[in-house]
Amino acid sequence: MPHAPPRIAAALVLFACRAVVGQTPVDSGLAAYIATIRAIDNHAHPMLPVAPEAPADTEYDALPLDGIPPFPIPWRLTLTAPVWPAAARALYGSGSGAALAAARIRVRRERGEAFPAWALDRAGIDVMLANRITPGPGLLPPRFLWVPFDDALLFPFDTRLEAARTPDTRSLYPKEVALLRRYLHDLGLAALPPTLDAYVTAVVIPTLRRQRESGAVAIKLEAAYLRPLDFGDPDVALARAVYARGVGDGTPTRDESKALEDYLFRALAREAGRLGLAVHLHVLETFGGFYVARGATPGLLEPAFNDSTLRGTSFVIVHGGWPAVGETEAMLGKPNVYADISMMDLMLAPAELAAVLRPWLTRWPNKVLFGTDAFDGGPDQGWEEGAYVAATTTRRALGMALTAMLRDGDIDPARARALARMVLRDNAVALYHFETH
Repeated sequence: MPHAPPRIAAALVLFACRAVVGQTPVDSGLAAYIATIRAIDNHAHPMLPVAPEAPADTEYDALPLDGIPPFPIPWRLTLTAPVWPAAARALYGSGSGAALAAARIRVRRERGEAFPAWALDRAGIDVMLANRITPGPGLLPPRFLWVPFDDALLFPFDTRLEAARTPDTRSLYPKEVALLRRYLHDLGLAALPPTLDAYVTAVVIPTLRRQRESGAVAIKLEAAYLRPLDFGDPDVALARAVYARGVGDGTPTRDESKALEDYLFRALAREAGRLGLAVHLHVLETFGGFYVARGATPGLLEPAFNDSTLRGTSFVIVHGGWPAVGETEAMLGKPNVYADISMMDLMLAPAELAAVLRPWLTRWPNKVLFGTDAFDGGPDQGWEEGAYVAATTTRRALGMALTAMLRDGDIDPARARALARMVLRDNAVALYHFETH
């Protein structure tokens, strides 16, 4: 019979695994152990604990999606999914209505700047990597570690042609332009340097160094919202010529823009590696009515992962590349590539996530990281509830996957506990060289 296309074949395997794992009870002793592990969250968007009358926090994302045209979201992220009122009850003692709203206000007022750490404790999270433009009070070490956004460094020139791609990108590219302006101001620069080499040495490298000195442990790229992830091998001469044209007020064509971005991606990633900063890449086939899913698959990153000059840089496929988890698994075979399960543990039921985790833990157990992608969904869906839902889902999914492996004789109880701790904590400790306590 003819071979099924890779995506269809992967989906069939996932369905078969899901059917088995979904029927698997969780070993009670293992579940109890998993519940005791204080997790390290590889990816989240916590909000500053601001007073009700204070200006809203706007630093939680370089590309907030509230400015793009309305789009549907996966059902499990909506408030009609039972996991959200359950999280609200666990955190605030009430699942909905006026009582919940009052409890939120009361707890946040009482806790003040200690509210974010309180939220972590309720979710069993020890440390959260906070993806933010800037950190701030309540979101500081040791409980929160900073991951800044650096896509803006890839787009030094007029982006109007690129922004015209879709109604989504029309509102997103200007945000990167504004952020680059801010980075230049922070460096005391009123204009772009005259050459590409000077741009790298006077803008890219100093920006990364400032971030590292300010406590960053990784940098985040959300480029999939803006362009495909096919960062190819750069043509250095072309990239220099494109920069020279752009700094002289010429508008690069799309092909020229890509050539320059491919070069700058590698310059950025290479310097990140030298500074000990991991590079986090948004890889997820959803979010936005005009989001180009085929441009956000893990396999597109293989040329960058195979670049020998970048082997000193650790890359993390954030969100696990869902739903192309088979492609992610292939990329985990690279020595410097990792994946987290953030957002998957919000979108997927525990049995679905268990079906993803089992093959990853069988083949690349030291490459899998816990993450939540906890986000602020408005007054009725706080980031702290997302952290709780994701952590609860992950612990259940881990229990299901590891119990199935125990049942099939693939691992023994000691290995099951070790794998649980690796996903929830130890892999992140090794990757980021954290001090354990």
